[in-house]
Amino acid sequence: MRVIKAALLGFGTVGQGVYEAVRTHREQLKEKLHAEVEIAAVLIKNPRKKRNIDSSVLVTTDFREVLAIPGLEVVFEAIIGEEPGFSYCLQAIEKGCHVITANKVMFARYGNVLLEKAKEKGVFVGYEATTAGGIPVIRTISQQLQVNDIQRVQAILNGTSNFVLSAMREKHLPFEEALEIARQHGYAEADPGNDVKGQDAFCKLMILSRLVFGTQPDWEKVEVEGIGGLSLADIERADRQGLRYKHIADIYRDGGTLKASVKPVLVPPEHALYAVEGVNNAITIYGSLIGKITLTGPGAGKFPTASAMIEDFAAGYRPVPQLDAVS
Repeated sequence: MRVIKAALLGFGTVGQGVYEAVRTHREQLKEKLHAEVEIAAVLIKNPRKKRNIDSSVLVTTDFREVLAIPGLEVVFEAIIGEEPGFSYCLQAIEKGCHVITANKVMFARYGNVLLEKAKEKGVFVGYEATTAGGIPVIRTISQQLQVNDIQRVQAILNGTSNFVLSAMREKHLPFEEALEIARQHGYAEADPGNDVKGQDAFCKLMILSRLVFGTQPDWEKVEVEGIGGLSLADIERADRQGLRYKHIADIYRDGGTLKASVKPVLVPPEHALYAVEGVNNAITIYGSLIGKITLTGPGAGKFPTASAMIEDFAAGYRPVPQLDAVS
């Protein structure tokens, strides 16, 4: 049976999830792709760290060794930050590899460059995992809402912030105590700044903006406000009024201008995002034909994000032309 050789860049939470998913869902992938999927290499940063990787897999700190693998067709990129993720993805595409990425910070800024280069090279870039974890929002918009004129997107795009707001209201905790609980459960990083200050949600919103509207607003003009300024008194006052604070990423077209914001918003019970609690994410899409739909589910974590990457791969993969010709 044909073998699809893949490389994994990064072996943190997401990278480990992809590695495990390929191994545990080998039969499902074989049935879908009519080929075996083999993780041929894993790019790591710290060679001294112990990892549970099969001895047959190349483990290296040198990306050039990854690109040199004969017959490499797919690169799963799970690195944090713009660089070296962007450079690695670009080089992989130049080589003729499909790329599946979970790197929201990188893709928000350079996604259009990668998509254009992939089109030129005849390969596929999957980026479902960059936005809302395991929720198939990218595929829903790009495949199921092609005729609808999408007028607006409102979303909860950061599980950490949503969990903290839920904990503050349900347990009557101040912000710092609720955030500490999020850390204890593994829902928040040691430095959760990008999450609670809104930068994580902002990057995801910019990715959705390009997909939905074909462009992005001026980043400097997008209002981005975190949840750190909300006090327990604010949360409790809203609760007594039957309202809830939700950290909402919002984008819509106002005439010829895109308006966007990421900020705490008071919402009533009838709002689509009112009942979204804990670490869940949700995206409400307002379309010209379908009306209002909301997708809800796990927005982060090892297996929800890995699921998005594997499903992206399975849906978009096709044999790389030059490799197929050789075989």
